[in-house]
Amino acid sequence: MTIENTRILLAARPKGEPVAEDFRIERAPLPAPGKGQVLLRNRWLSLDPYMRGRMNAGRSYVAPIEVGAVMEGGTVSEVVESLHPALVPGDLVLAEGGWQTHAVADGDGLRRKLDPDDLPLTTALGVYGMPGFTAYAGLREIGRPAAGETVVVAAASGPVGASVGQIAKLHGARVVGIAGGSRKVAHLRDDLGFDVALDHRADDFAAQLKAAVPDGIDVYFENVGGHVLDAVMPLLNEFARVPVCGLIAHYNDSAPPPGPDRLPQLMALALARRLTIRGFIVFDFNKLYPEFLREMGAWLREGRIRYSEDIVEGLENAPQGLIGLLRGENFGKRLVRIA
Repeated sequence: MTIENTRILLAARPKGEPVAEDFRIERAPLPAPGKGQVLLRNRWLSLDPYMRGRMNAGRSYVAPIEVGAVMEGGTVSEVVESLHPALVPGDLVLAEGGWQTHAVADGDGLRRKLDPDDLPLTTALGVYGMPGFTAYAGLREIGRPAAGETVVVAAASGPVGASVGQIAKLHGARVVGIAGGSRKVAHLRDDLGFDVALDHRADDFAAQLKAAVPDGIDVYFENVGGHVLDAVMPLLNEFARVPVCGLIAHYNDSAPPPGPDRLPQLMALALARRLTIRGFIVFDFNKLYPEFLREMGAWLREGRIRYSEDIVEGLENAPQGLIGLLRGENFGKRLVRIA
């Protein structure tokens, strides 16, 4: 069976912030699956900040997306045709189906099968998927919050930050969340139960943060960089831990940020206060994935972890959805409903 596949390609490498012309939509036939493969119909597509880095050339933790190739991304997909013994048509799976309506995939390479009668399917791309696992693993392996410690998390209304704050609360920590705009700040405080929520756009943000952490900061979960990191650095306690999983404030930079070189200040703090600053990629901790599925699944079913989703309708709107995500326009986990 040959399927006409609608897909979105990387048309050009962005110069700074991506624009619509950096993407191209096309239709092309998709070949039938071979032995051990499955034909997938992608239902949901995840939009994530890491995609901006994949659009650049140069060395990174994975190879860049080539110009003319399909944009990559996680999907919730339905098996349409199967030549794999463990999968049958109608099965729902977590896949790397990319920015397209259909994909052919190796059945052994699929992340996991999904049960539509358990948790909502979309959670497999958010709180119960890669973003939630990023929060879980980075906090457990690097942040290691203890009861009574102060945890500060940037981009706290996003799927990673919201999970970080709530997991830290489950461990007995005091949590300060940072987000952009009054609506997101209210969500952190009123819906997610953060102890303090701050708007990084406030003129006196640095002063507000200092007042919010009278005993200093023991764990800072870094998703942003920029002026948020500038405000956090002087407040870090001795032996504070800083898991670094993102720097979204700089993903569109085409030149070094203006102002003084902050590296000497950061290194002096790292030395004097014996900080642990560790960058990580979620697959560094894949051994924890089964435990994450057990614990996060239980928390979600019990209502102890809450989440929000931001839906973009139609594959053709994925480029603008990513552009808006990088501007901070999303409220919660941004997803594209493909079907």
